[in-house]
Amino acid sequence: MDIILLKDIEKVGEIHEIVSVKPGFARNYLIPQGLAITANAKNRGKLDDLKSKQEAVIQKQIDAAKAEAAKLEGKVLRIGTKAGTSGKIFGSVTDVQIIAALKDQFGVEVDRKSVEILEEVKELGTYTANVKLHKEVVQTISFEVAQDE
Repeated sequence: MDIILLKDIEKVGEIHEIVSVKPGFARNYLIPQGLAITANAKNRGKLDDLKSKQEAVIQKQIDAAKAEAAKLEGKVLRIGTKAGTSGKIFGSVTDVQIIAALKDQFGVEVDRKSVEILEEVKELGTYTANVKLHKEVVQTISFEVAQDE
């Protein structure tokens, strides 16, 4: 069965793509969830109009993500943690701590899956991470791991 995807679906396809899936998957999941519509002649004709509307929405999202990236550029995030006398921290710094610090210090909210720590954090010091603010906007940030007072 041919369908037109209304959202990106992992392992199926990207938005506005016409894909062929099993009829049961389309009828029982994709169409009722609002993730796809049938690819009949009428809907194929509306596809160009749908694409132009979606492009405007996506461009606004990209512009907002670029504005958030500008807030983070050149800034250093501070994350406090407990550490031993040798500078080794107890546990490690996770993406959850980075997300909380981004929200507290800069007012930027991101999804948990959008933070990628580039190196293992086991000691006090300065490290880097990539923050994916949008599919097309990735900002590299520096974060400093310091001992809590």
